Amino acid sequence: QVHVVESGGGLVQAGGSLRLSCAVSGSIVSMNTMGWYRQAPGQQRALVAFIATDGRTNYADSVKGRFTISRDNAKNTVYLQMNSLKPEDTAVYFCALSQFSHFDWGQGTQVTVSS
Repeated sequence: QVHVVESGGGLVQAGGSLRLSCAVSGSIVSMNTMGWYRQAPGQQRALVAFIATDGRTNYADSVKGRFTISRDNAKNTVYLQMNSLKPEDTAVYFCALSQFSHFDWGQGTQVTVSS
């Protein structure tokens, strides 16, 4: 069983920054991918960024240059540094661990960016 717990969401003004954290525990294999997704009201959940164990990353075009994903493999923790936030970044942000094409999700953390 895997537990995924996000933290760090909140309310911020446009142009501000937030840092999300996600700690994973339980049955974790050495090769995996950890990622952040977001879901705004009335929209489908969408990928924000992911990072593999070897450090390879991928970002949604809408966040490139503003968001940075990183991970601490020793702590099984992934971070999302979000800078230059925009109102359209407002969403519930979910952390996910992917192992053998199976996803384990966190409960989500709300990020609200005011204009």
